[in-house]
Amino acid sequence: MALADRWLLPDGMKELLPPVAREVEQVRRRMLDLYDSWGYELVMPPVAEHLESLLTGVGRDLGLQTFKVTDEVSGHMLGIRADITPQVARIDAHRLRSDGVSRLCYCGSVLHTRPVNMLASRNPMQLGAELFGHEGVDSDAEVISLMLETLVASGVQGSINLDLGHVGVFTELVQAAGLSVEQTETYIDILQRKALPELAPFVASLELSATQAQQFTALARLNGGHEVLELALELFAESTEIVAAIRHLQQLAQLVGARYPEIGFYFDLGELRGYNYHTGVVFAAYSPRFGQALAKGGRYDQIGADFGRARAATGFSTDLKTLVMLALETQPAVRAAILAPADTEASLLETIRKLRAQGERVVIQLAGAQTPEHCDRQLVNNGTEWVLEAL
Repeated sequence: MALADRWLLPDGMKELLPPVAREVEQVRRRMLDLYDSWGYELVMPPVAEHLESLLTGVGRDLGLQTFKVTDEVSGHMLGIRADITPQVARIDAHRLRSDGVSRLCYCGSVLHTRPVNMLASRNPMQLGAELFGHEGVDSDAEVISLMLETLVASGVQGSINLDLGHVGVFTELVQAAGLSVEQTETYIDILQRKALPELAPFVASLELSATQAQQFTALARLNGGHEVLELALELFAESTEIVAAIRHLQQLAQLVGARYPEIGFYFDLGELRGYNYHTGVVFAAYSPRFGQALAKGGRYDQIGADFGRARAATGFSTDLKTLVMLALETQPAVRAAILAPADTEASLLETIRKLRAQGERVVIQLAGAQTPEHCDRQLVNNGTEWVLEAL
């Protein structure tokens, strides 16, 4: 590597400089205080774990996003976390072992082998909350509400739209049709890409009844406003499981809408984000000011079973750095400071201590150094005490 390239960061890796770094840290503290006020306990999992533990129950996609390294101590393969959610599930299952409802939150850096989208960093700061031990619309509504509160409290401006789906619709449809693994993966790919021209020939290649063929074709188009759910109830009226999933979405939207009437709703019954581990509702929050989801999550009741202790679970996560950068209309100003002389006089040291305790920044003037640009006041001795004067 040439000398000029040694200071370059790898593609997709980002660092924060003053004063943005301080802004991110302030928002991080504010978010964790918010979660604490909702009863969520903070956990801090390690940045690396045994690979088997880190990828248990999360599917192949996260495995592709995970950096693998060899532990020089044990010789075992370790993974650098690409998602904190599985770690929190492990903590709930094996470290806390609560039989009741457990509410946990976290904030920490993760590392991705490749960016999840064109706008994303490969080293986001993942912020999120998980609720274990309860299945039903109430816990889904609580987690979604906390996600929306997170966006508002972080300073995101403008309208927010909530995208809701339920993987149970797809799961029941595929199981009833008896699709093979290969056929299921092909159908998932078509739905995710909204590749409607490919849908008709694919459905025609399957051994389906006329009703099933209609359902398979319609699922790709079941997206839009509340009317989509009414159409789906008619289309899948004979499936008790699918009707229950749709009714769950209706009830969930009613609860969230009553709490946040300004939120727009968009339903997509063909949304299969995280299909490999989500088991029920999936959701994401969007803003017209950003081209990707600001926060997302869903229900993943089966991941606890993979850790040897089945627990109902739902949660969300977001990239804190993205939220802060979106909320900042302009570059934040460097915080002003007070310049103090390099003196050990007792009253000066006591004055400096009091000012810092009050939240002021006090910078000591180093011998031979220039006055820092961000200092707008200075401490001077008027003969009886140390007082502040403008610089």
